[in-house]
Amino acid sequence: MEVQFIKVNPLTRVVLDEEIGKSPRELVQQLVVGAGSHSEAPEEPRLASLTSALKKRDQLATLTWSLAKDYSDLQETKALAKALDVDLTLHAPYYVDFFGSQESRQRSFRQIQWASVLAEGLGARLTVTHLGFYGPGERTESVRELTEIAKGLSEWMSTFGKGSVHLGVEPSGHPDVFGSREEVLELAHRVKGVVPVLNLPHLAARERTNFEDAAQLKPVIDQFVEAGRGELYLNFSGVEFYGPGEFRLTPIKRGQVRFDPLADILADRDYDVTVISSSPLLEHDAMYMKLLYERALTRRWTKRHAPPPPVVVKSKSAPGHPVKVGGRPEPRGVAAKPHHPARPAPKGGKPHAHGRTR
Repeated sequence: MEVQFIKVNPLTRVVLDEEIGKSPRELVQQLVVGAGSHSEAPEEPRLASLTSALKKRDQLATLTWSLAKDYSDLQETKALAKALDVDLTLHAPYYVDFFGSQESRQRSFRQIQWASVLAEGLGARLTVTHLGFYGPGERTESVRELTEIAKGLSEWMSTFGKGSVHLGVEPSGHPDVFGSREEVLELAHRVKGVVPVLNLPHLAARERTNFEDAAQLKPVIDQFVEAGRGELYLNFSGVEFYGPGEFRLTPIKRGQVRFDPLADILADRDYDVTVISSSPLLEHDAMYMKLLYERALTRRWTKRHAPPPPVVVKSKSAPGHPVKVGGRPEPRGVAAKPHHPARPAPKGGKPHAHGRTR
């Protein structure tokens, strides 16, 4: 399950008197993602500051989120996911811009960090995001700078979560946003800890292809599996193309990309894969993909366990009459109907209406 953290409402305030001596994660009805002294603004979240006792005039950075009111809510969700054997990931806010104003750049960086703080509290293994628009200069320069930003985020996540949360970067369906197939794969190869996310509707819109057959889709999957060091994390939904890129995500049955070819590949069980529904019909299309996958498994099983074709040999006792050996056995309890040759009509008899004689 990919948890959506798509809206950020941060608030920075001074610690209250009744909160002194408590750690930020012990505060009730407060989802704290950063803490620091009055001389050090709580910009970059640190695990030590979130688990240490608060002092007078410390500053707190808190968030408002519909899923959790405080850290105890995160722990409850984590325990519930573990009990139900649900693997959690978290998607960071969609709007990021590292080439706008300095404030926009700083805010984008912090949003991904705050999402990772929540991911660590939930026990999620991935913070999924994209890296926003290209800069105004050469695209190669933008890619180089975004690579350094991803490296900084990945190193911070490794320190904060002690390697429990990794940075997942997905492709973009718009050509003016970082995230072609080559850019995402190259980023995963260059930056340690980055997991490439195969968002098929985004990639299909970017490359203007429908991935109609397994032969066309399998090389793409193999590339992402190799770059992800054996792990495949995949998003799927319907998508509508428009102009040079993506217009919108749609329910699967209305989109321009089908799930069936992907289901046929996954039914071979060659991949350790997580498939996330990003459809507007979230739960419905998740169950629909499960149905298509189970159909693909059934076809695969039937094909592999089909009875051998019958072997035709000639009978020695009746030359010229072939005898079938092997193949599907006759059903039990069903007797073959005896063959009664038609009797010749007696001389002078009158034929019956149904061919018999009286």
